[in-house]
Amino acid sequence: MTRRRRKFHNKKFTTGNPPNFSGQHLMHNKALVNDIVNLAHISETDLVLDLGAGKGAITNVLSNRARKVLAVEYDQKFIKKLKQLEMKNTVIIEQDILKISLPREHFIVVSNIPYAITTPIMKMLLNNPSSGFQRGVIVMEKGAAKRFTSNFVKNPYIIAWKMWFDIRYVKGISRKNFSPPPRVDSAMITINRKAKPIVPISDCLIFWGLADYVLKNPQLSIDLALRGVFTPPQIKHLKRSLRINNEVSVATLSEQQWGLIFETMVKHVPKFRWPKIKKYN
Repeated sequence: MTRRRRKFHNKKFTTGNPPNFSGQHLMHNKALVNDIVNLAHISETDLVLDLGAGKGAITNVLSNRARKVLAVEYDQKFIKKLKQLEMKNTVIIEQDILKISLPREHFIVVSNIPYAITTPIMKMLLNNPSSGFQRGVIVMEKGAAKRFTSNFVKNPYIIAWKMWFDIRYVKGISRKNFSPPPRVDSAMITINRKAKPIVPISDCLIFWGLADYVLKNPQLSIDLALRGVFTPPQIKHLKRSLRINNEVSVATLSEQQWGLIFETMVKHVPKFRWPKIKKYN
């Protein structure tokens, strides 16, 4: 779960190999850019990341509000444009987004991220709940935004994120607001660290193991999905506590229900029956 990190200094970072992704669509609607930054409630004490800064439409607005902006961009033609803006309080990070080291201090993300690496970026920000990431306003492909904010959760990593972060769908954004226009529409989401986590951050790996196990087949009923961890009497009692009367799919469980399942496991299931995490990505 841990990774080596370094603090960002006031210099540029470079890598030898180009990033293996595409799908960056630049936002040209100034009113929309202001709406995005306003929603982030940036103050003069904040450190902000713009992941995929492009020509600086969002970065330029952020630079006038934040204490410091880290503008991550690899495309040299965009980097040239960013430098021409001569933005104050802004460090240009000339690096593949997925290769950066996240700041150790608290930070906010305000970005129009590349479609092709949407999920990897979200994992980079949310997989480790002990990181400095506090909140964000992110524009992404609409289908991905719907998946991350749906009440029907098929992916273990998404339900894990929701133990520590509130992820909300704000609104759809027409493809007409981008250049070049993508084939599909975008959407804006907000991410906020929960004031009180549903699962303690220190137990994140234990929860990941449970989520991986239960969601191996998201269509299964809770009786079948929990078999092997809980005994039949425990499952019967748990269903009463969860107020589940019928054979609902585990993919429909709420954040609070997941929290109760985890709490019950930790309190009443011997550790040798706890599912072990097989992967953390």
